[in-house]
Amino acid sequence: MIHELKVIFLYINQIKKMLTYRQLEHFVAVAQELHFSRAADRLGIAQSAVSVQIQQLEQELGVRLLQRNKRQPITLTDAGKLLYDEAVATLHHMDRAQQVGRLAAEGLSGNIRLGYVASAVTSGLLSRMLKSFRPGHEQVHMQLMAMETPRQLLALQSTEIDVGLIRPRRHYPDGVEAVIVHGESLMVAMPDSHPLASKPLLQTADLRDQVFIAPQFDEAEGFAQVLNRLSAAAGFPATATYRVNDFITATSLAAAGYGIVVVPESIRLFSQPGVVFRPVNDFQERVYLAMAYRYRENSPAIRAFLAAARLCGSSRVEDFY
Repeated sequence: MIHELKVIFLYINQIKKMLTYRQLEHFVAVAQELHFSRAADRLGIAQSAVSVQIQQLEQELGVRLLQRNKRQPITLTDAGKLLYDEAVATLHHMDRAQQVGRLAAEGLSGNIRLGYVASAVTSGLLSRMLKSFRPGHEQVHMQLMAMETPRQLLALQSTEIDVGLIRPRRHYPDGVEAVIVHGESLMVAMPDSHPLASKPLLQTADLRDQVFIAPQFDEAEGFAQVLNRLSAAAGFPATATYRVNDFITATSLAAAGYGIVVVPESIRLFSQPGVVFRPVNDFQERVYLAMAYRYRENSPAIRAFLAAARLCGSSRVEDFY
């Protein structure tokens, strides 16, 4: 008997892919109710339709699944018991697959790989976007990766990431486009012991002969050019003595008295002890963040995120150009 059951199990397992959802659904209903009429009522169909499906199922399998006796309740054969467990699991997986597929098609599930520069965090833009997108998209898995703008643009092209929060560029790689989503003013960070710290408002002339710290120095375009434009506006050379990769490191050097650094206004929200921030009255330039993506993106989840994220951004876009 044990050998026979193993053979039946292997046989059922081999051909269960040929069975239809309706056949399995009807068989499970009968197996649970042990009554054709009650199973039909539960399924909302005629009893004859249930009987036909079970008969077809037994014919395809070549084995009797139910013991039918007019004077006794229906019972499952050994083969029926084996098929029942498999049928319940198969229906569960099929239902789950249909649900996942439906949610994915509607952009309610899936995966999004999001790159971002540090300023997307300090400005609050990243958290605002994620918070706005979250309701209704709880089954979308967000993978966040910190990386600088040049690396993000390469990652977008190679499909390593799906969306990037970057410093905007005038030109983007083939297949990539971007929209400005955030803009903010600039301030100067310096140690609280600096002679200029006593002034609530600076002029560009005050910055002459200062030691400058340059964040994001390895980018050919972007925030590194701000120092050049400040120098041009002030009418004197402003050469960076210290070059670092990010604003947090730059403000750490400033706090330690190594120099001053021009930073986005939002950096002061993450100020370190010993640092003060002062606006520059005659240098009103703003800096921006852009959301970059592949313009032929087909993923519903990614399209849904882009739509929600756009609503979180606000800036005077014309200032960038």
